[in-house]
Amino acid sequence: MPQEGVLSQIKSFIVGSPIPSHLAHHERLSRVTGLAVLSSDPLSSVAYATEEILRVLVVAGAVALSLASPIGIVIAGILAIVVFSYRQTIHAYPGGGGAYIVSKENIGTTAALVAAAALLIDYVLTVAVSIAAGVAAITSALPGWHVNRVELSVGFVVVLALGNLRGVRESGRIFALPTYFFIVSVLSLVVLGAWRVMTGLSQPIDAPIDPVGVSTGGALTAFLLLTAFSNGCTAMTGVEAVSNGVPAFQPPESKNASATLVAMAVISIAMFLGITLLSQAYGVMPSRSETVVSQLARGVFGGRGFAYYAVQASTMLILVLAANTAYADFPRLSSIIARDHYLPRQFMNQGDRLAFSNGIIALSVFAVLLLILFGGDTHALIPLYMVGVFVSFTLSQAGMVVHWRRLQVRGWRGSAAINGIGAAVTGIVLLVVAVTKAHEGAWIILVLIPLLVSLFRVTHRHYRSVATQLSLAGGGEPEALRHNTVVVPVSGMQRAVVRALDYARTLSPDVRAVCVDVDRAETEQLRGEWDRWGRGVPLVVLSSPYRSVLEPLLEHVEQIDAARPDGYVTVVLPEFVPARWWHHLFHNQRALLIKGALWFKPNIVVTSVPFHLAR
Repeated sequence: MPQEGVLSQIKSFIVGSPIPSHLAHHERLSRVTGLAVLSSDPLSSVAYATEEILRVLVVAGAVALSLASPIGIVIAGILAIVVFSYRQTIHAYPGGGGAYIVSKENIGTTAALVAAAALLIDYVLTVAVSIAAGVAAITSALPGWHVNRVELSVGFVVVLALGNLRGVRESGRIFALPTYFFIVSVLSLVVLGAWRVMTGLSQPIDAPIDPVGVSTGGALTAFLLLTAFSNGCTAMTGVEAVSNGVPAFQPPESKNASATLVAMAVISIAMFLGITLLSQAYGVMPSRSETVVSQLARGVFGGRGFAYYAVQASTMLILVLAANTAYADFPRLSSIIARDHYLPRQFMNQGDRLAFSNGIIALSVFAVLLLILFGGDTHALIPLYMVGVFVSFTLSQAGMVVHWRRLQVRGWRGSAAINGIGAAVTGIVLLVVAVTKAHEGAWIILVLIPLLVSLFRVTHRHYRSVATQLSLAGGGEPEALRHNTVVVPVSGMQRAVVRALDYARTLSPDVRAVCVDVDRAETEQLRGEWDRWGRGVPLVVLSSPYRSVLEPLLEHVEQIDAARPDGYVTVVLPEFVPARWWHHLFHNQRALLIKGALWFKPNIVVTSVPFHLAR
């Protein structure tokens, strides 16, 4: 129809021309684009992980800030352990070894659903946190924009959604340049800053305008240290993305994914430790309006010059685009869960551009809601962020231990020991995060995960019930032919009605036309024309004292159905189709109302006979 052509043109303009299914293999990621698409989250988290450590330590006074370096070294070591553990997962599960699949195959359905819930929540928070942090980089360089951070954040979500709806390969092209721009910028900052420190050329950074309040009486407690450690563990978010996305790589998938994971780990650790150590060397203080990276760039590059703005621009871009890790994995994980009948089947559908469009749209909607609810504040969102990350880490590594014990291939004990260490370390971090972050909002995630698991189970029960009722297994004899009474609603005699009557007579010998009398003159005119044009079909006229068309018609159909409970009632609706979409505005939608009213009634079939109008 014409309106479909218009909508198709608009859709093609926004998301691009459709890609045939046989070209799906051409949409795979290389190592270069894979690092950009799947590693931008852990790479970008170094921009705010150090700041989150400092914001906690500063409560105990400026002297406590020196503890950021040893905490950072511990986190870097844990990150290396987790990456090495996931490297084994990639080779063991070349079809995609996310926590959901590993847990399902090795621990059980409940563990798999918990991992799936944690991951889906984590991906939504990845989008919200990354974009909020990216906007913070903008407002650090341009303080006047701070009041518009929610609007900026929502705008970036829309851009990302459109980029991903265009398909995987184009997403990789879009996001590769900012990722490598960020890597070069930050490594240049770290190298130059380290050289200035070693040569004695470094100068303490001017204090920010509004530093986070430094306490002189705060106690440096174990709880405070653990809180700082859990904050810094944001540097580990997104590590699982590469193991989830193994099928998205070019062949050999496992080898390319493994190399990408190692490259991501080396670069992330170098940048995270560099920023953490330099922050101490340059005397960086956490601020409410200026990020740690911004202060460090000012100190290393000697002010707000070209190099400073290059770092800020690259940081903004990578933080905003880091959300693409979630856009790569949330739709894919949703499709896998839907394939197992724990999410609606719509999440399995690939759009015209070979992207899981429904997953992309759902992720964008949830992320926008979070950004609006939390005012686009990174520090308010981060406490929600960590629980889901380490739940999935721990379940995945524990599942791998069971995997190796079950297979017992050559060298399985060493592999199981590596994953066992990973499970133990991430499990400890999970406990620390849950305890230290519960009062800051992490309890919300602890409640959401079981709620989402319950939703999975309700969905699965529904699909299982549908499958059971539709199954032909052990079904006995097929049903005998049933009587079919055909009802054709008419309001006047015209071509569409005649065509509908002709069609109705092909369905059953029991056909009746029904007219609801809301206008005596029109009804009498119809009676006068019926003998000539009615095709021998009896005409039933229903009275309507309150001038309602729908209610008498529905009551009449229900009476026919009640009189023959073992038969069908088919309602044939004559409909004319306007030549242009906007012509619908000139006509009522009575046929649509009738369809909606009869849709959920058993044994009643509704069909339309279209009559297409010329232009």
